[in-house]
Amino acid sequence: MVRNNTVGLFRRRLESVIGRAGLTTSGFARLANIDRSTLSQLLDDTDPRLPRADTLMAIATAAHVSTDWLLGLSQREEVGAEIIQAMLQIEMHDRGPADDHFVAWLNEAEGYRIRTVPVALPDFVKTEAVLQFEYGSTENVAPVQFDTVRARLDYMSKADNDVEVCLALQDLQAFADGQDIWSDLPLDARRDQIEHLNAIYRSAYPGLRFYLYDRKTVYSAPFTVFGPKRAVVFLGPSYLVLNGSDHIRMFARRFDDLIRLAVVQPHGVEPFLHDLLDRMTP
Repeated sequence: MVRNNTVGLFRRRLESVIGRAGLTTSGFARLANIDRSTLSQLLDDTDPRLPRADTLMAIATAAHVSTDWLLGLSQREEVGAEIIQAMLQIEMHDRGPADDHFVAWLNEAEGYRIRTVPVALPDFVKTEAVLQFEYGSTENVAPVQFDTVRARLDYMSKADNDVEVCLALQDLQAFADGQDIWSDLPLDARRDQIEHLNAIYRSAYPGLRFYLYDRKTVYSAPFTVFGPKRAVVFLGPSYLVLNGSDHIRMFARRFDDLIRLAVVQPHGVEPFLHDLLDRMTP
């Protein structure tokens, strides 16, 4: 009887953490890196069983709860200090457009929706001339590396990916007008960039969707949500990495807010870019 009660409580708490994560059984199994059939068996009330120790730890780590709470041995969900530390990390930025940390997080989140608020124009849609202009003076990004940079960033714009970008329309306008840091970038290079962005967007849409918001009415720090895996805030020389499910949901909700506040929705991006090209005509 005691075992049956333990199994029943574990199953209810497992269902609870999957629901709070907003994932399907398959999605949570992928997040926890366990076999989907194993998770389905643990949720099956006709086949009462408890997980193996490694499976239990994987579930607890993915859900950011304690193993004792999952098993009903504690009423406190709080996790141990080592897991708390894993939920909040600082990673240094490589100061290049193909930062190793960012690329690794993209690979880990493959198959999930990527939602990003870039500093300005996203690196993965930039031409080589613009990348060279922006990063060419950076010590650890030599010009000969840009072919590799492009290959590593291109998959962000593939049609079979699900990528959403929220960007201030003023950033695109400033680029088109050669303002701020773009004042020394020739007009031809800026036109080529807008045309390149337009071509990428046309081929990748709707897998790639831009939302343009008005900075006069809304502000956002740059951040990226890598599916249910993590949320990352860009701090310039470093990243603030948030792995807790509550933090990830908070940033996902903030992204949803930006989408609702966007003055240019995805279907209106191409006309907006054409208008920019018109204003760039000598």
